[in-house]
Amino acid sequence: MNAQTALPHRVLRSRAWFRGFSLVEMMACVSIIGIVAFLAIPSVTRYRTAAEENAAIAAAEGLNLGQASFVQMYGRTQANAMWQGKNDQQRYELVRPYLSFSAATLSTYLPSGYSVAFPSSLLTMDKVTLNGPTGVGVIRY
Repeated sequence: MNAQTALPHRVLRSRAWFRGFSLVEMMACVSIIGIVAFLAIPSVTRYRTAAEENAAIAAAEGLNLGQASFVQMYGRTQANAMWQGKNDQQRYELVRPYLSFSAATLSTYLPSGYSVAFPSSLLTMDKVTLNGPTGVGVIRY
């Protein structure tokens, strides 16, 4: 008598049950994962958009603080004279030494799709204008 015939019939049948999952069970798992993903993706996208907007607002506030430090360093009249006639990138270069983190260019300092416009004069100490991605427009902060 060999070892296979010596085992009771019940044991052989229970081993056959552990060969794998049925197609119905696999389809049920895939459909449950699909439903969870369907429900989660809009929330993740919304959180990511909100996080990028918050990062852009924080960067704009950093530019405002750098602008105020620039005015404190040179005085309002001299700082305004240095400010006049420059584009936003050149104004960023003036403010850059007063930022705790400063990228090489203004476009890399902000999250992708966002832009800022510095005020044309420093005499009134206006905040920078933060523009969101296409379709969002000006962001009030």
